[in-house]
Order: sequence, then C-alpha cells, then structure tokens
Amino acid sequence: MSTLFENVSVATKANVYFDGKVVSHSLTLADGRKKSLGVIFPGEYHFGTGEPEVMEITSGACSVLLDGGSETLEVAAGAAFEVVGNSGFTITVKDVPCEYICSFGQP
Repeated sequence: MSTLFENVSVATKANVYFDGKVVSHSLTLADGRKKSLGVIFPGEYHFGTGEPEVMEITSGACSVLLDGGSETLEVAAGAAFEVVGNSGFTITVKDVPCEYICSFGQP
C-alpha cells in the first residue's frame, strides 16, 4: 500500500461531500493516473462510480456493500476493495474516522 507519492499534482480545492463528513483531495501522478486521498467520518454514505475504483483503507475501518451485492465487506487498515465502473457502494464508518486512497480507472 502506497503511503508516499512523488512527482504529483495536487488539487488544492477539497472535494467535500455529505456536509463535510467525507473530504478528499485529488492527485494526478506523473504518468497521468488519478487518485484521491481522503477521510470519512463516522456515518453511512452512498457513492456512485463512473469508472472502476480501488479503495485502499489506510487508517481505521469500514463496512462496504457494493451495489447489487448481498454481502457486506469488513475492510480494515491495510486492506482494499474494488468497485466496478458505472456502479456504486454504501460505506459505513463507526466510532473513528477512516482514511483512504482511491485509485481511479482500476482494476
């Protein structure tokens, strides 16, 4: 799991969702790949996807239900989950904030 990105462009304007309970910043790597780094405060939130995503949890933990799925995934720091494009997921965070790195256009 990457914890340091070199030679990146960072959007200084934050992406703020759900009244500030989910906040991220967008990154563009030197090779053009896009990522976001963010924090999700306790609560339940639904996100739609345009392109495939890989969500790496770097701190805390969450529960995830993929759109169309019936099994809730428990994801802790050091683990990841994948979301197909043109889909979505519901993420639930309890107790302490969950930090993540989202990679777009993958897998």
